[in-house]
Amino acid sequence: MNFEQILKEKELKITPQRLVVFEAIYTLKTHPTAEEIIVFIKERHPNISVATVYKVLDVFVEKGIVRKVKTENEVMRYDAFMEHHHHLFCADSNRIEDYQNEELDTLLRDFFDSKKIKGFKIKDFQLHITGTFKNK
Repeated sequence: MNFEQILKEKELKITPQRLVVFEAIYTLKTHPTAEEIIVFIKERHPNISVATVYKVLDVFVEKGIVRKVKTENEVMRYDAFMEHHHHLFCADSNRIEDYQNEELDTLLRDFFDSKKIKGFKIKDFQLHITGTFKNK
């Protein structure tokens, strides 16, 4: 599915600004901060304003096109990978890696199903696992 189709499904107009912001998030693939996205865009499209970038990011989050990921040091980053996954956060480098594991998901689902927390129904879950990556 291409991004223009995603915008149509979310009932959003296809604008150059939205395409450029999504391109930045998708190209950077590092769970970029808003500032990193702005730098990337300004190098290629200097006429797009900072306010426009923030506005587009807010709309993308609201419509479920991207999600916000908060780091240990409270920095907000953006993730365009919308399939269910968790995050591995490196405390030394602030690197974030996506992590998918169906066995872990099943363990978590089964655990909470067995606890039968009164009045609470899980809609979704994501783990933010902090550690360090060894240098290769």
